[in-house]
Parts: sequence; C-alpha cells; structure tokens
Amino acid sequence: MRRVTILFLAGVFAALSQQSTAQTSAAPYPNKPIRMIAPSGAGGPVDITCRAVSQALSEVLGQQVVVENRVGAAGLIGTELVAKAPPDGYTLLFGFSGPLAIVPNLNPNTPYDVQRDLAPISQVAAQSYVLLVHPSVPAKSVKELVALAKSRPGKMNFSSGGAGVGIHMASELFNVAAGVRIVHVPYKGAAPAMTALMAGEVDMMFNTIAPALPHMRSGRLRALAVGGDKRSLLFPELPTIKESGYDFKTGGWYGVLAPKAAPQSVVTALHNGVVKALASPELKNLFEKVAIEVVVTSPQQFADLIRTESAQWAKVIKAAGLTMK
Repeated sequence: MRRVTILFLAGVFAALSQQSTAQTSAAPYPNKPIRMIAPSGAGGPVDITCRAVSQALSEVLGQQVVVENRVGAAGLIGTELVAKAPPDGYTLLFGFSGPLAIVPNLNPNTPYDVQRDLAPISQVAAQSYVLLVHPSVPAKSVKELVALAKSRPGKMNFSSGGAGVGIHMASELFNVAAGVRIVHVPYKGAAPAMTALMAGEVDMMFNTIAPALPHMRSGRLRALAVGGDKRSLLFPELPTIKESGYDFKTGGWYGVLAPKAAPQSVVTALHNGVVKALASPELKNLFEKVAIEVVVTSPQQFADLIRTESAQWAKVIKAAGLTMK
C-alpha cells in the first residue's frame, strides 16, 4: 500500500511539473531578462548608444535588458555569439556596420552569414562621424590636412577601434576620396583609439560625435569636418567633407537583431518594444544632446540597409586593396 501511495504521489508531482513547464513556456514573451550583446568595448559609440536603448527597452518590456560587451575582431566575436545563440529572443545583438556590412567583405572566414543567421528587428539610431586631429597637427581644414598628407606620404597615421569597424573604414574611404596614404593603427576599441589620439600617438581619426564631444569642447582634439551629408546641429560651423570638395559620405548606424530562427511572435514583440522605447522623450532628449539621431524602421527596411551598406563597402574595400585574415 505504501509503495502504491509513493508511486501515485510521484505521478502527481510529475504531472504538476509538466504543467508548470508548459505554463512557463507558454507565458508571454519576455518572461525573463534579455541579454543584449554589444560587440564592442565599453565607452565607445556602440556601447554608449546600446546602453541608452537597452535601458529604454527594459522599461517598455518590463524585463531587464542586460548589456554584455563582447570585444574582438571588429565585432565578429559578439555577432557570432548571437548568430549561434538559441533563437528564443533572450540573446539579442546590438549591431552596427562593422560586423554586419564590412567584416563579411573583408574576412573570407567570417563564421556567420548575416542574411542566413540573423533576423533584423529595427535600426535604432544614426550618428555623424567627425574628422578629428591632434592639436599638434598644423592643418586647420580638410584641404590643409590633405595637402599635409600628400607632402608626407605614408608618414601620417590614423587610429581606429580595430580593422573593419566603421571608423576604420571611414578613414580608408577618406584615403581613397582624397588620394592620400594615411596609415592605419588599430586599437582594441574606439575609446583607446581616441585616447591614443589625445596622447599624440597618432595624427587623426574618425569617431562619432558623442564620445568626442567633451574633448572637442576642451580643445584636446580639433575637429575639421563631419562625414555625413549635412552639418551637425551641435557644431554648425563644421563643414561636411563633401563641402570641402571630396566624394565622401558615411556615418555610424545601429540596430537590434535576433538569431534568424526566432519565432515571428518574438520578432513582432521586439519590434513593437523598440518602437515604443525609441519614442521615449527621455531617450530623445539624451540623444539630441550628443548628436545621435533616432531612426525607426521595419525589419525589412533594416535588412535592406544592411544589404546596401554591404555592397557599398565592398567597393571601397576593393578600391583600397584591403584584406583581413
């Protein structure tokens, strides 16, 4: 009799456990914290933007969105992590041009395929690049910088957050557009690259305005121009590089992606959450102060942007003769 009772109770507990598991799996998404992988170092433009968006998204979704920095290989390491993560919506990517549109064209051994392995949710922001030089560089304009570089072929250098990231490729595009040869010096992230510039280890770099802002205002760095198709509202006196007479237009962009096989219900929930998060007045005010533009797109529009940027950077990579192993 005791053995029968024990077996009966075991069966009841098993049934209750299965029912609990079923109820948990059927609970509306999200029902636990979400990891947002930022494939870059702390303090750089990707990290700054990612943390602001993740905080706003946490408030909308009612679950904590935890930012996790995964540095390495121009964003490849963090992006691979998400591409191979379980497609349940609890591991997301804060993507940018480097690992999504540039590195796959540079590195034939890229361990993921953006179209095959990732599901775009929405673009979230865009930033203008600014051309920065150390105060010891005598150039006060883009044309003076180009003339200086032409008088010192191969002797001037620029820093970046690593081979293949957007701010690296901006300088390579500048080399092509201006017909100069300024040498690349990669660092492990945009923040140490800018520290190197302020220390005078390199002559110039491109970066987004947000992290450069205090150093521009303090005079530790000199800004010569912005890289987009319009002037910055924060620094209207700075011309665009195109205004200076060069065929140059590029900037930073960011968006949220999930593993490709994520259910459509999860993609929809995330997209709706991102749209609401980006409508936050607090987030908009924060972004305006550092010249970040809020951009909301459909998943398809974000996918189209990635494809277009990939094709454009493939041309620059070919013109500059770049490779990455």
